[in-house]
Amino acid sequence: MNALFRAAADFEAFCVTRGWSCCVIGGLAVQRWGEPRQTRDVDLTLLTGLGGEERFIDPILAHYAPRVPDARRFAIERRVLLVETADRIPLDISLGGLPFEAGVVARASAFVLAPDAALTTCSAEDLLVLKAFAGRPQDWLDIEGVVVRQGERLDRELVLAELRPLLDLKEDSQTEPRLLALFSKHPY
Repeated sequence: MNALFRAAADFEAFCVTRGWSCCVIGGLAVQRWGEPRQTRDVDLTLLTGLGGEERFIDPILAHYAPRVPDARRFAIERRVLLVETADRIPLDISLGGLPFEAGVVARASAFVLAPDAALTTCSAEDLLVLKAFAGRPQDWLDIEGVVVRQGERLDRELVLAELRPLLDLKEDSQTEPRLLALFSKHPY
């Protein structure tokens, strides 16, 4: 298992021992659902709810090194905790509190890496929602890779149902047509 997968597995074990729910998102999830590519960090969603996030943040900061000054306040204000492992693997931990984020964690499943190693990753559908919402150039490459690789297994209606309310929140009228164009380009 490479260092990134090991770091993700270690963080997941850290959470499990505390009864916390989390899953891998981002580049490592792309390895499972889309076109594998290089990534330098581990992106995760940790289900914290809204309010009282310190009860998650403080134990993590006691175990992992912060990557930004006043990481605790940064995490509370921006809902992302930036830490790194002892091996200097960056972990970007989204503090999940929205119903969509609870759904991401609930729909997550095991990605078996080896007979004795697995990670819990978000679903392909949720990965598309997260990537489309972020909308960076690499995200769109990842989206197309997932659409092509998953083909008819991809629940496109679920993607749109979960994405639309999020796009409404940021008053984004361009992402859905772009995603629909990709769906048309790759009908299955």
